[in-house]
Amino acid sequence: MCGIAMIRLLKPLDYYQKKYDSWQYGLNKMYLLMEKQHNRGQEGAGIATLKLDITPGEEYIWREREEGKNAIQQIFANINEKIEKINGLVDDPAFAKENLPFAGELYLGHLRYSTTGKSGISYVHPFLRRHNWKARTLVMAGNFNLTNVDEIFENLTEQGQHPRDKADTFLMLESLGNKLDNEVQAEYEQIRKRYSNDKIITQKIEEQLDIPSFIRKSEKKWDGGYVICGMLGHGDSFVFRDPDGIRTAFYYQDDEIVVVASERAPLQTVMNVKTEDIRELQPGQIMIIKKNGNVLFDTIRIPSAEIKACSFERIYFSRGSDVEIYNERKKLGATLAEPILKSIDYDLENSVFSFIPNTAEVAFYGMTQGIRSITGKDPHVEKVLIKDIKLRTFISQNKERNDLAKHVYDVTWNSIRRGKKDNLIVIDDSIVRGTTLKQSILSIINRLEPKKIVVVSSSPQVRYPDYYGIDMSKMSEFCAFRAAIALLKESGRQKLIDEVYQECKSQENEVKEKIVNYVTKIYEPFTQEEISQKIAEILTPADVECPVDLVFQTVEGLHAACPNHTGDWYFTGNYPTSGGKRLVNHAFINYYEGKEKQ
Repeated sequence: MCGIAMIRLLKPLDYYQKKYDSWQYGLNKMYLLMEKQHNRGQEGAGIATLKLDITPGEEYIWREREEGKNAIQQIFANINEKIEKINGLVDDPAFAKENLPFAGELYLGHLRYSTTGKSGISYVHPFLRRHNWKARTLVMAGNFNLTNVDEIFENLTEQGQHPRDKADTFLMLESLGNKLDNEVQAEYEQIRKRYSNDKIITQKIEEQLDIPSFIRKSEKKWDGGYVICGMLGHGDSFVFRDPDGIRTAFYYQDDEIVVVASERAPLQTVMNVKTEDIRELQPGQIMIIKKNGNVLFDTIRIPSAEIKACSFERIYFSRGSDVEIYNERKKLGATLAEPILKSIDYDLENSVFSFIPNTAEVAFYGMTQGIRSITGKDPHVEKVLIKDIKLRTFISQNKERNDLAKHVYDVTWNSIRRGKKDNLIVIDDSIVRGTTLKQSILSIINRLEPKKIVVVSSSPQVRYPDYYGIDMSKMSEFCAFRAAIALLKESGRQKLIDEVYQECKSQENEVKEKIVNYVTKIYEPFTQEEISQKIAEILTPADVECPVDLVFQTVEGLHAACPNHTGDWYFTGNYPTSGGKRLVNHAFINYYEGKEKQ
Protein backbone atom coordinates (compact mmCIF):
# COMPACT_ATOMS: atom_id res chain seq x y z
CA MET A 1 0.00 0.00 0.00
CA CYS A 2 2.85 2.38 -0.77
CA GLY A 3 2.20 5.71 -2.46
CA ILE A 4 3.53 6.71 -5.86
CA ALA A 5 3.69 10.08 -7.60
CA MET A 6 5.12 10.88 -11.02
CA ILE A 7 5.17 14.22 -12.82
CA ARG A 8 6.25 14.99 -16.37
CA LEU A 9 6.42 18.65 -17.36
CA LEU A 10 5.55 18.98 -21.03
CA LYS A 11 6.92 22.51 -21.43
CA PRO A 12 10.39 24.05 -20.86
CA LEU A 13 11.08 25.37 -17.36
CA ASP A 14 10.89 28.99 -18.50
CA TYR A 15 7.23 28.40 -19.46
CA TYR A 16 6.36 27.72 -15.82
CA GLN A 17 8.50 30.63 -14.66
CA LYS A 18 6.50 32.98 -16.86
CA LYS A 19 3.06 31.52 -16.18
CA TYR A 20 3.36 30.47 -12.50
CA ASP A 21 6.24 32.73 -11.46
CA SER A 22 8.44 29.75 -10.61
CA TRP A 23 10.42 27.13 -12.49
CA GLN A 24 9.80 24.96 -9.39
CA TYR A 25 6.19 24.40 -10.46
CA GLY A 26 6.78 20.65 -10.90
CA LEU A 27 8.80 20.34 -7.71
CA ASN A 28 6.10 22.13 -5.71
CA LYS A 29 3.39 19.90 -7.17
CA MET A 30 5.43 16.84 -6.22
CA TYR A 31 5.69 18.02 -2.63
CA LEU A 32 1.93 18.51 -2.40
CA LEU A 33 1.21 15.20 -4.11
CA MET A 34 3.41 13.33 -1.65
CA GLU A 35 1.97 15.12 1.38
CA LYS A 36 -1.58 14.41 0.22
CA GLN A 37 -0.68 10.71 0.06
CA HIS A 38 1.14 10.62 3.39
CA ASN A 39 -1.53 8.17 4.57
CA ARG A 40 0.03 5.54 2.31
CA GLY A 41 3.46 5.39 3.90
CA GLN A 42 5.10 6.86 6.97
CA GLU A 43 8.26 4.75 7.13
CA GLY A 44 10.21 6.60 4.49
CA ALA A 45 10.05 8.59 1.28
CA GLY A 46 12.11 9.41 -1.77
CA ILE A 47 12.19 11.57 -4.86
CA ALA A 48 14.18 11.45 -8.09
CA THR A 49 14.47 14.12 -10.77
CA LEU A 50 15.60 13.69 -14.35
CA LYS A 51 16.84 16.56 -16.53
CA LEU A 52 16.36 16.35 -20.27
CA ASP A 53 19.09 17.16 -22.82
CA ILE A 54 21.91 17.76 -20.36
CA THR A 55 25.44 18.21 -21.71
CA PRO A 56 27.59 15.05 -21.35
CA GLY A 57 29.76 15.25 -18.28
CA GLU A 58 27.00 16.86 -16.23
CA GLU A 59 24.74 15.03 -13.78
CA TYR A 60 21.22 14.53 -15.11
CA ILE A 61 19.61 12.40 -12.37
CA TRP A 62 19.21 13.61 -8.79
CA ARG A 63 17.83 11.54 -5.96
CA GLU A 64 16.99 12.21 -2.30
CA ARG A 65 15.70 9.61 0.19
CA GLU A 66 14.93 9.68 3.90
CA GLU A 67 13.54 7.34 6.54
CA GLY A 68 10.96 8.16 9.20
CA LYS A 69 7.54 9.75 9.46
CA ASN A 70 8.96 13.21 8.68
CA ALA A 71 10.78 12.01 5.56
CA ILE A 72 8.85 14.21 3.13
CA GLN A 73 9.62 17.42 4.98
CA GLN A 74 13.25 16.42 5.41
CA ILE A 75 13.67 15.58 1.73
CA PHE A 76 12.39 18.94 0.55
CA ALA A 77 14.37 20.76 3.23
CA ASN A 78 17.48 19.01 1.88
CA ILE A 79 16.58 19.97 -1.68
CA ASN A 80 16.07 23.61 -0.74
CA GLU A 81 19.35 23.61 1.16
CA LYS A 82 21.19 22.29 -1.92
CA ILE A 83 19.62 24.99 -4.07
CA GLU A 84 20.41 27.78 -1.60
CA LYS A 85 24.08 26.78 -1.45
CA ILE A 86 24.59 27.57 -5.13
CA ASN A 87 25.50 31.13 -5.97
CA GLY A 88 23.77 32.63 -8.96
CA LEU A 89 20.40 33.51 -10.38
CA VAL A 90 18.49 30.65 -8.81
CA ASP A 91 15.18 32.07 -10.01
CA ASP A 92 16.35 32.03 -13.61
CA PRO A 93 15.12 28.79 -15.27
CA ALA A 94 18.05 28.56 -17.68
CA PHE A 95 20.54 28.91 -14.82
CA ALA A 96 18.53 26.48 -12.69
CA LYS A 97 18.41 23.84 -15.42
CA GLU A 98 22.16 23.99 -15.90
CA ASN A 99 23.34 24.42 -12.32
CA LEU A 100 20.71 23.46 -9.73
CA PRO A 101 19.85 19.96 -8.53
CA PHE A 102 16.21 18.89 -8.94
CA ALA A 103 15.59 21.46 -11.67
CA GLY A 104 14.25 19.03 -14.24
CA GLU A 105 11.26 17.97 -16.30
CA LEU A 106 10.63 14.53 -14.77
CA TYR A 107 9.89 13.77 -11.11
CA LEU A 108 9.29 10.43 -9.44
CA GLY A 109 8.20 10.29 -5.79
CA HIS A 110 7.48 7.45 -3.41
CA LEU A 111 6.09 6.88 0.09
CA ARG A 112 7.17 3.67 1.74
CA TYR A 113 5.00 1.25 3.66
CA SER A 114 7.01 -1.95 4.13
CA THR A 115 5.50 -5.43 4.06
CA THR A 116 8.66 -7.48 4.56
CA GLY A 117 9.88 -6.06 7.86
CA LYS A 118 13.13 -5.00 6.16
CA SER A 119 14.28 -1.50 6.91
CA GLY A 120 17.11 0.86 6.01
CA ILE A 121 17.68 3.54 3.44
CA SER A 122 18.62 0.94 0.81
CA TYR A 123 14.98 -0.22 0.76
CA VAL A 124 13.55 3.26 0.21
CA HIS A 125 12.40 4.06 -3.34
CA PRO A 126 13.08 5.33 -5.97
CA PHE A 127 15.72 2.81 -7.00
CA LEU A 128 18.40 3.69 -9.50
CA ARG A 129 20.24 1.42 -11.95
CA ARG A 130 22.89 3.51 -13.69
CA HIS A 131 24.55 3.00 -17.05
CA ASN A 132 26.77 5.16 -19.28
CA TRP A 133 24.16 4.83 -22.02
CA LYS A 134 21.15 6.85 -20.97
CA ALA A 135 18.67 4.45 -22.54
CA ARG A 136 19.94 1.74 -20.16
CA THR A 137 19.67 3.87 -17.02
CA LEU A 138 16.52 3.01 -15.06
CA VAL A 139 14.87 4.77 -12.12
CA MET A 140 12.03 2.77 -10.55
CA ALA A 141 9.46 3.14 -7.79
CA GLY A 142 6.29 1.24 -7.13
CA ASN A 143 3.44 0.09 -4.97
CA PHE A 144 3.73 -3.67 -5.04
CA ASN A 145 4.26 -7.01 -3.40
CA LEU A 146 5.18 -10.19 -5.25
CA THR A 147 4.22 -13.69 -4.08
CA ASN A 148 6.81 -15.64 -6.11
CA VAL A 149 10.08 -14.01 -5.07
CA ASP A 150 11.92 -17.35 -4.90
CA GLU A 151 10.89 -18.21 -8.45
CA ILE A 152 12.09 -14.86 -9.81
CA PHE A 153 15.35 -15.09 -7.87
CA GLU A 154 16.01 -18.56 -9.26
CA ASN A 155 15.27 -17.38 -12.79
CA LEU A 156 17.79 -14.53 -12.49
CA THR A 157 20.51 -16.74 -11.04
CA GLU A 158 19.97 -19.30 -13.81
CA GLN A 159 20.84 -16.52 -16.26
CA GLY A 160 24.14 -16.08 -14.45
CA GLN A 161 23.12 -12.97 -12.50
CA HIS A 162 24.02 -12.41 -8.86
CA PRO A 163 21.20 -10.39 -7.24
CA ARG A 164 22.44 -8.59 -4.13
CA ASP A 165 19.18 -9.08 -2.25
CA LYS A 166 16.15 -11.41 -2.38
CA ALA A 167 13.64 -8.63 -1.68
CA ASP A 168 11.11 -8.26 -4.49
CA THR A 169 12.11 -4.62 -4.96
CA PHE A 170 15.67 -5.49 -5.96
CA LEU A 171 14.58 -8.46 -8.06
CA MET A 172 12.08 -6.38 -10.02
CA LEU A 173 14.70 -3.69 -10.65
CA GLU A 174 17.27 -6.21 -11.85
CA SER A 175 14.73 -8.13 -13.90
CA LEU A 176 13.53 -4.98 -15.67
CA GLY A 177 17.08 -3.70 -16.03
CA ASN A 178 18.24 -6.95 -17.60
CA LYS A 179 15.43 -6.97 -20.15
CA LEU A 180 16.03 -3.28 -20.85
CA ASP A 181 19.68 -4.02 -21.62
CA ASN A 182 18.65 -6.80 -23.98
CA GLU A 183 16.08 -4.59 -25.71
CA VAL A 184 18.58 -1.78 -26.24
CA GLN A 185 21.13 -4.27 -27.59
CA ALA A 186 18.56 -5.74 -29.97
CA GLU A 187 17.67 -2.25 -31.18
CA TYR A 188 21.34 -1.48 -31.66
CA GLU A 189 21.89 -4.57 -33.79
CA GLN A 190 19.02 -3.61 -36.07
CA ILE A 191 19.75 0.12 -36.35
CA ARG A 192 23.47 -0.23 -37.07
CA LYS A 193 22.54 -2.02 -40.30
CA ARG A 194 21.25 1.34 -41.54
CA TYR A 195 23.51 3.83 -39.75
CA SER A 196 27.24 3.88 -39.03
CA ASN A 197 27.42 6.95 -36.77
CA ASP A 198 27.17 5.86 -33.11
CA LYS A 199 25.57 9.10 -31.99
CA ILE A 200 22.84 8.71 -34.56
CA ILE A 201 22.37 5.07 -33.58
CA THR A 202 22.00 6.10 -29.93
CA GLN A 203 19.47 8.77 -30.89
CA LYS A 204 17.44 6.30 -32.94
CA ILE A 205 17.45 3.76 -30.09
CA GLU A 206 16.09 6.36 -27.70
CA GLU A 207 13.41 7.46 -30.16
CA GLN A 208 12.07 4.01 -30.99
CA LEU A 209 12.82 1.99 -27.86
CA ASP A 210 10.00 -0.53 -27.38
CA ILE A 211 9.23 -0.07 -23.68
CA PRO A 212 6.23 -2.45 -23.54
CA SER A 213 8.34 -5.20 -25.10
CA PHE A 214 11.07 -5.29 -22.44
CA ILE A 215 8.54 -4.92 -19.63
CA ARG A 216 6.40 -7.79 -20.92
CA LYS A 217 9.41 -10.11 -21.00
CA SER A 218 10.11 -9.40 -17.35
CA GLU A 219 6.59 -8.92 -15.98
CA LYS A 220 5.22 -12.18 -17.37
CA LYS A 221 6.96 -14.05 -14.54
CA TRP A 222 5.53 -11.85 -11.78
CA ASP A 223 2.74 -12.99 -9.48
CA GLY A 224 1.29 -10.33 -7.22
CA GLY A 225 -0.21 -6.87 -7.10
CA TYR A 226 1.71 -3.89 -8.45
CA VAL A 227 1.82 -0.45 -9.97
CA ILE A 228 5.32 0.36 -11.23
CA CYS A 229 6.62 3.75 -12.33
CA GLY A 230 9.87 4.18 -14.18
CA MET A 231 12.07 6.78 -15.84
CA LEU A 232 14.72 5.99 -18.43
CA GLY A 233 17.83 8.14 -18.52
CA HIS A 234 17.17 9.57 -21.97
CA GLY A 235 13.74 10.93 -20.93
CA ASP A 236 11.06 8.31 -21.56
CA SER A 237 8.88 7.41 -18.59
CA PHE A 238 6.15 4.87 -17.91
CA VAL A 239 3.67 3.45 -15.41
CA PHE A 240 1.96 0.06 -15.60
CA ARG A 241 -0.54 -1.89 -13.52
CA ASP A 242 -0.95 -5.59 -12.68
CA PRO A 243 -3.46 -7.56 -14.83
CA ASP A 244 -5.72 -8.30 -11.85
CA GLY A 245 -6.04 -4.60 -11.02
CA ILE A 246 -5.10 -5.26 -7.39
CA ARG A 247 -3.19 -2.02 -6.91
CA THR A 248 -4.51 1.32 -8.16
CA ALA A 249 -3.13 4.18 -10.27
CA PHE A 250 -4.72 7.37 -11.56
CA TYR A 251 -3.48 10.04 -13.94
CA TYR A 252 -4.22 13.55 -15.15
CA GLN A 253 -3.06 15.00 -18.45
CA ASP A 254 -3.24 18.39 -20.15
CA ASP A 255 -0.95 20.33 -22.49
CA GLU A 256 1.37 21.37 -19.63
CA ILE A 257 1.75 18.33 -17.46
CA VAL A 258 1.14 14.60 -16.95
CA VAL A 259 0.66 13.51 -13.34
CA VAL A 260 0.30 10.01 -11.87
CA ALA A 261 -0.67 9.04 -8.32
CA SER A 262 -1.94 6.09 -6.31
CA GLU A 263 -5.22 7.84 -5.53
CA ARG A 264 -7.60 10.12 -7.38
CA ALA A 265 -8.44 12.60 -4.60
CA PRO A 266 -4.85 13.89 -4.16
CA LEU A 267 -4.63 14.45 -7.91
CA GLN A 268 -7.85 16.45 -7.86
CA THR A 269 -6.71 18.57 -4.95
CA VAL A 270 -3.17 19.24 -6.17
CA MET A 271 -4.17 19.96 -9.77
CA ASN A 272 -7.48 21.62 -8.84
CA VAL A 273 -9.49 19.66 -11.39
CA LYS A 274 -12.82 17.87 -11.46
CA THR A 275 -13.43 14.19 -10.76
CA GLU A 276 -14.16 13.50 -14.42
CA ASP A 277 -10.78 14.98 -15.42
CA ILE A 278 -8.95 12.13 -13.69
CA ARG A 279 -8.52 8.77 -15.42
CA GLU A 280 -7.72 5.40 -13.91
CA LEU A 281 -4.99 3.25 -15.42
CA GLN A 282 -6.64 -0.02 -16.39
CA PRO A 283 -5.51 -3.50 -15.27
CA GLY A 284 -2.64 -4.75 -17.43
CA GLN A 285 -2.26 -1.33 -19.07
CA ILE A 286 0.87 0.76 -19.49
CA MET A 287 1.08 4.51 -20.05
CA ILE A 288 4.27 5.70 -21.77
CA ILE A 289 5.38 9.32 -21.88
CA LYS A 290 8.01 9.68 -24.57
CA LYS A 291 10.82 12.18 -24.31
CA ASN A 292 9.10 14.33 -26.94
CA GLY A 293 5.98 14.52 -24.72
CA ASN A 294 3.79 12.11 -26.66
CA VAL A 295 1.60 9.98 -24.36
CA LEU A 296 0.98 6.42 -25.53
CA PHE A 297 -0.98 3.49 -24.11
CA ASP A 298 -0.45 -0.22 -24.58
CA THR A 299 -1.19 -3.56 -22.92
CA ILE A 300 1.45 -5.31 -20.86
CA ARG A 301 -0.66 -8.35 -20.12
CA ILE A 302 -4.25 -9.18 -21.02
CA PRO A 303 -6.41 -8.32 -17.98
CA SER A 304 -7.73 -11.21 -15.94
CA ALA A 305 -11.24 -12.40 -16.71
CA GLU A 306 -12.31 -11.34 -13.22
CA ILE A 307 -10.70 -8.12 -12.00
CA LYS A 308 -9.94 -8.19 -8.27
CA ALA A 309 -9.25 -4.60 -7.28
CA CYS A 310 -8.39 -4.45 -3.58
CA SER A 311 -11.40 -3.69 -1.36
CA PHE A 312 -9.20 -2.61 1.56
CA GLU A 313 -8.27 0.42 -0.57
CA ARG A 314 -11.88 1.50 -0.22
CA ILE A 315 -12.48 0.48 3.39
CA TYR A 316 -9.34 1.86 4.95
CA PHE A 317 -6.24 2.93 3.07
CA SER A 318 -7.40 5.50 0.53
CA ARG A 319 -8.40 9.03 1.46
CA GLY A 320 -12.10 9.35 2.21
CA SER A 321 -12.26 12.66 0.34
CA ASP A 322 -12.63 10.78 -2.94
CA VAL A 323 -16.28 11.07 -3.95
CA GLU A 324 -16.73 7.37 -4.72
CA ILE A 325 -14.88 6.16 -1.63
CA TYR A 326 -16.88 8.57 0.54
CA ASN A 327 -20.17 7.18 -0.75
CA GLU A 328 -18.96 3.59 -0.48
CA ARG A 329 -17.94 4.01 3.14
CA LYS A 330 -21.33 5.53 3.93
CA LYS A 331 -23.00 2.51 2.32
CA LEU A 332 -20.81 0.17 4.37
CA GLY A 333 -22.14 1.84 7.51
CA ALA A 334 -25.74 1.93 6.32
CA THR A 335 -25.87 -1.81 5.60
CA LEU A 336 -25.02 -2.50 9.25
CA ALA A 337 -28.01 -0.63 10.68
CA GLU A 338 -30.33 -3.65 10.90
CA PRO A 339 -27.93 -6.04 12.71
CA ILE A 340 -26.97 -3.23 15.10
CA LEU A 341 -30.61 -2.59 15.98
CA LYS A 342 -31.09 -6.31 16.60
CA SER A 343 -28.10 -6.32 18.94
CA ILE A 344 -29.65 -3.58 21.11
CA ASP A 345 -33.25 -4.90 20.83
CA TYR A 346 -34.18 -1.75 18.89
CA ASP A 347 -33.76 0.29 22.08
CA LEU A 348 -32.77 3.64 20.55
CA GLU A 349 -33.92 5.62 23.57
CA ASN A 350 -31.19 4.12 25.74
CA SER A 351 -28.39 3.89 23.19
CA VAL A 352 -25.50 6.17 22.27
CA PHE A 353 -23.68 5.86 18.92
CA SER A 354 -20.07 6.83 18.24
CA PHE A 355 -17.08 5.87 16.13
CA ILE A 356 -13.46 4.88 16.58
CA PRO A 357 -11.47 7.69 14.95
CA ASN A 358 -10.45 8.54 12.42
CA THR A 359 -11.13 6.50 9.29
CA ALA A 360 -14.47 5.13 10.56
CA GLU A 361 -16.12 8.54 10.67
CA VAL A 362 -17.69 8.32 7.21
CA ALA A 363 -19.07 4.82 7.86
CA PHE A 364 -20.50 6.26 11.10
CA TYR A 365 -22.51 8.82 9.13
CA GLY A 366 -23.86 6.05 6.93
CA MET A 367 -24.71 3.93 9.96
CA THR A 368 -26.73 6.70 11.62
CA GLN A 369 -28.54 7.45 8.36
CA GLY A 370 -29.37 3.77 7.99
CA ILE A 371 -30.78 3.62 11.51
CA ARG A 372 -32.85 6.73 10.87
CA SER A 373 -34.16 5.20 7.65
CA ILE A 374 -35.31 2.04 9.45
CA THR A 375 -36.68 3.55 12.65
CA GLY A 376 -37.70 7.04 11.57
CA LYS A 377 -35.83 8.38 14.60
CA ASP A 378 -32.52 10.20 15.00
CA PRO A 379 -30.01 8.14 16.99
CA HIS A 380 -28.24 9.76 19.94
CA VAL A 381 -24.65 10.41 18.80
CA GLU A 382 -21.59 11.50 20.80
CA LYS A 383 -17.85 11.62 20.21
CA VAL A 384 -17.01 9.10 22.91
CA LEU A 385 -13.45 8.25 21.85
CA ILE A 386 -10.55 10.57 21.12
CA LYS A 387 -7.39 9.42 19.37
CA ASP A 388 -4.37 10.91 21.10
CA ILE A 389 -1.68 9.34 18.91
CA LYS A 390 -1.82 9.23 15.13
CA LEU A 391 -0.76 5.63 14.89
CA ARG A 392 -1.95 2.49 13.15
CA THR A 393 -1.15 -0.22 15.64
CA PHE A 394 -1.99 -3.09 13.32
CA ILE A 395 0.91 -2.18 11.03
CA SER A 396 3.41 -1.53 13.83
CA GLN A 397 6.08 -4.03 14.72
CA ASN A 398 5.07 -6.74 17.18
CA LYS A 399 7.42 -5.63 19.95
CA GLU A 400 5.87 -2.14 19.91
CA ARG A 401 2.23 -2.92 19.21
CA ASN A 402 1.07 -4.12 22.62
CA ASP A 403 2.44 -1.14 24.52
CA LEU A 404 1.27 1.38 21.94
CA ALA A 405 -2.27 0.04 21.94
CA LYS A 406 -2.71 1.02 25.58
CA HIS A 407 -2.16 4.69 24.85
CA VAL A 408 -3.82 5.35 21.51
CA TYR A 409 -7.27 6.40 22.74
CA ASP A 410 -8.87 8.42 25.49
CA VAL A 411 -12.54 8.75 26.45
CA THR A 412 -14.91 11.71 26.60
CA TRP A 413 -16.11 11.59 30.19
CA ASN A 414 -19.87 11.61 30.87
CA SER A 415 -20.70 11.28 27.17
CA ILE A 416 -23.19 8.58 28.18
CA ARG A 417 -25.27 8.24 31.34
CA ARG A 418 -23.42 6.44 34.11
CA GLY A 419 -24.79 3.47 35.99
CA LYS A 420 -25.32 1.02 33.10
CA LYS A 421 -28.24 2.93 31.62
CA ASP A 422 -27.10 3.25 27.98
CA ASN A 423 -25.96 0.85 25.29
CA LEU A 424 -22.79 2.14 23.68
CA ILE A 425 -22.31 1.40 19.98
CA VAL A 426 -18.95 2.25 18.37
CA ILE A 427 -18.03 1.59 14.74
CA ASP A 428 -14.54 0.92 13.40
CA ASP A 429 -13.40 0.45 9.80
CA SER A 430 -11.95 -3.01 10.46
CA ILE A 431 -10.96 -5.40 13.21
CA VAL A 432 -7.85 -7.33 12.23
CA ARG A 433 -5.88 -8.50 15.24
CA GLY A 434 -8.11 -7.07 17.94
CA THR A 435 -5.08 -5.79 19.84
CA THR A 436 -6.39 -2.27 20.30
CA LEU A 437 -9.84 -3.48 21.33
CA LYS A 438 -8.54 -5.87 23.95
CA GLN A 439 -5.75 -3.76 25.38
CA SER A 440 -7.26 -0.32 25.08
CA ILE A 441 -10.70 0.52 23.73
CA LEU A 442 -12.97 -1.90 25.61
CA SER A 443 -11.41 -1.13 28.98
CA ILE A 444 -11.45 2.61 28.29
CA ILE A 445 -15.11 2.84 27.28
CA ASN A 446 -16.05 0.49 30.11
CA ARG A 447 -15.12 3.38 32.45
CA LEU A 448 -18.27 5.12 31.23
CA GLU A 449 -20.34 2.30 32.78
CA PRO A 450 -22.40 1.30 29.70
CA LYS A 451 -25.22 -1.21 29.90
CA LYS A 452 -23.85 -3.01 26.83
CA ILE A 453 -20.99 -2.44 24.39
CA VAL A 454 -21.51 -3.13 20.69
CA VAL A 455 -18.40 -2.85 18.51
CA VAL A 456 -19.18 -2.65 14.81
CA SER A 457 -16.77 -3.34 11.94
CA SER A 458 -17.55 -1.80 8.57
CA SER A 459 -15.46 -4.56 6.96
CA PRO A 460 -16.11 -8.31 7.17
CA GLN A 461 -14.09 -10.58 9.44
CA VAL A 462 -10.44 -10.55 8.30
CA ARG A 463 -9.70 -14.27 8.11
CA TYR A 464 -6.74 -14.64 5.76
CA PRO A 465 -3.32 -13.05 5.22
CA ASP A 466 -2.70 -10.56 2.46
CA TYR A 467 0.26 -11.01 0.13
CA TYR A 468 -0.25 -8.04 -2.19
CA GLY A 469 0.77 -5.05 -0.10
CA ILE A 470 -0.52 -5.16 3.49
CA ASP A 471 1.64 -6.52 6.29
CA MET A 472 -0.73 -9.27 7.46
CA SER A 473 0.99 -12.62 7.01
CA LYS A 474 0.65 -14.75 10.16
CA MET A 475 -2.50 -16.78 10.75
CA SER A 476 -2.42 -16.48 14.53
CA GLU A 477 -2.56 -12.68 14.30
CA PHE A 478 -6.16 -12.70 13.11
CA CYS A 479 -8.73 -12.71 15.88
CA ALA A 480 -11.20 -14.41 13.51
CA PHE A 481 -8.76 -17.29 12.95
CA ARG A 482 -8.06 -17.64 16.67
CA ALA A 483 -11.80 -17.73 17.29
CA ALA A 484 -12.38 -20.43 14.65
CA ILE A 485 -9.56 -22.58 16.06
CA ALA A 486 -10.99 -22.19 19.57
CA LEU A 487 -14.43 -23.23 18.35
CA LEU A 488 -13.02 -26.28 16.58
CA LYS A 489 -11.24 -27.41 19.71
CA GLU A 490 -14.21 -26.73 21.98
CA SER A 491 -16.54 -28.71 19.69
CA GLY A 492 -14.18 -31.68 19.49
CA ARG A 493 -13.16 -31.05 15.88
CA GLN A 494 -9.40 -30.90 16.37
CA LYS A 495 -9.18 -33.54 13.64
CA LEU A 496 -10.19 -30.95 11.02
CA ILE A 497 -7.18 -28.80 11.95
CA ASP A 498 -4.92 -31.81 11.45
CA GLU A 499 -6.57 -32.64 8.12
CA VAL A 500 -6.10 -29.11 6.79
CA TYR A 501 -2.45 -29.26 7.81
CA GLN A 502 -1.94 -32.54 5.93
CA GLU A 503 -3.68 -31.17 2.82
CA CYS A 504 -1.51 -28.05 2.90
CA LYS A 505 1.65 -30.15 3.35
CA SER A 506 0.70 -32.33 0.39
CA GLN A 507 0.93 -29.27 -1.88
CA GLU A 508 4.30 -27.94 -0.73
CA ASN A 509 6.07 -29.09 -3.89
CA GLU A 510 3.13 -28.56 -6.23
CA VAL A 511 3.34 -25.91 -8.94
CA LYS A 512 1.54 -22.82 -7.73
CA GLU A 513 -1.03 -22.91 -10.53
CA LYS A 514 -2.49 -26.17 -9.15
CA ILE A 515 -2.63 -25.18 -5.50
CA VAL A 516 -5.94 -25.05 -3.63
CA ASN A 517 -6.56 -22.88 -0.56
CA TYR A 518 -7.46 -25.53 2.01
CA VAL A 519 -7.40 -23.08 4.92
CA THR A 520 -10.98 -22.09 4.08
CA LYS A 521 -12.10 -25.37 5.66
CA ILE A 522 -11.20 -24.01 9.11
CA TYR A 523 -14.17 -21.63 8.96
CA GLU A 524 -16.74 -23.80 7.17
CA PRO A 525 -18.37 -25.43 10.24
CA PHE A 526 -19.41 -22.09 11.75
CA THR A 527 -21.65 -19.16 10.96
CA GLN A 528 -20.34 -15.60 10.95
CA GLU A 529 -22.38 -14.93 14.10
CA GLU A 530 -20.78 -17.86 15.95
CA ILE A 531 -17.29 -16.65 15.08
CA SER A 532 -18.21 -13.07 16.02
CA GLN A 533 -19.45 -14.24 19.41
CA LYS A 534 -16.22 -16.14 20.05
CA ILE A 535 -14.11 -13.14 18.95
CA ALA A 536 -15.99 -10.98 21.45
CA GLU A 537 -15.27 -13.52 24.16
CA ILE A 538 -11.57 -13.66 23.30
CA LEU A 539 -11.13 -9.89 23.12
CA THR A 540 -13.16 -8.84 26.15
CA PRO A 541 -10.79 -7.93 29.04
CA ALA A 542 -11.44 -9.31 32.51
CA ASP A 543 -12.28 -5.86 33.89
CA VAL A 544 -15.21 -5.40 31.47
CA GLU A 545 -18.31 -6.76 33.18
CA CYS A 546 -21.05 -5.61 30.78
CA PRO A 547 -22.01 -7.71 27.72
CA VAL A 548 -19.92 -7.12 24.58
CA ASP A 549 -21.21 -7.82 21.07
CA LEU A 550 -19.30 -7.64 17.79
CA VAL A 551 -21.19 -6.87 14.59
CA PHE A 552 -19.25 -7.44 11.36
CA GLN A 553 -20.03 -6.42 7.82
CA THR A 554 -20.98 -9.31 5.54
CA VAL A 555 -19.15 -10.10 2.32
CA GLU A 556 -22.43 -9.51 0.47
CA GLY A 557 -22.72 -6.08 2.11
CA LEU A 558 -19.14 -5.28 1.13
CA HIS A 559 -19.79 -6.10 -2.51
CA ALA A 560 -23.03 -4.14 -2.53
CA ALA A 561 -21.21 -1.06 -1.18
CA CYS A 562 -18.05 -1.45 -3.31
CA PRO A 563 -19.23 -3.19 -6.50
CA ASN A 564 -16.16 -2.27 -8.56
CA HIS A 565 -13.61 -3.51 -6.02
CA THR A 566 -14.30 -7.19 -5.55
CA GLY A 567 -10.86 -8.18 -4.25
CA ASP A 568 -12.03 -9.82 -1.02
CA TRP A 569 -9.36 -12.45 -0.30
CA TYR A 570 -8.79 -11.05 3.20
CA PHE A 571 -12.32 -12.15 4.05
CA THR A 572 -13.05 -15.10 1.74
CA GLY A 573 -9.68 -16.64 0.92
CA ASN A 574 -10.46 -16.14 -2.77
CA TYR A 575 -6.96 -15.08 -3.81
CA PRO A 576 -6.66 -13.49 -7.26
CA THR A 577 -3.35 -15.18 -8.10
CA SER A 578 -1.86 -18.63 -7.63
CA GLY A 579 0.93 -17.26 -5.48
CA GLY A 580 -1.53 -16.08 -2.85
CA LYS A 581 -2.98 -19.59 -2.49
CA ARG A 582 0.48 -21.08 -2.11
CA LEU A 583 1.45 -18.59 0.58
CA VAL A 584 -1.73 -18.95 2.66
CA ASN A 585 -1.20 -22.70 2.83
CA HIS A 586 2.40 -22.07 3.84
CA ALA A 587 1.21 -19.66 6.53
CA PHE A 588 -1.07 -22.35 7.98
CA ILE A 589 1.78 -24.88 7.95
CA ASN A 590 3.96 -22.41 9.88
CA TYR A 591 1.14 -21.84 12.37
CA TYR A 592 0.55 -25.57 12.88
CA GLU A 593 4.26 -26.31 13.27
CA GLY A 594 4.83 -23.33 15.56
CA LYS A 595 7.21 -21.69 13.11
CA GLU A 596 5.56 -18.31 12.62
CA LYS A 597 8.25 -15.66 12.41
CA GLN A 598 8.24 -13.14 15.21
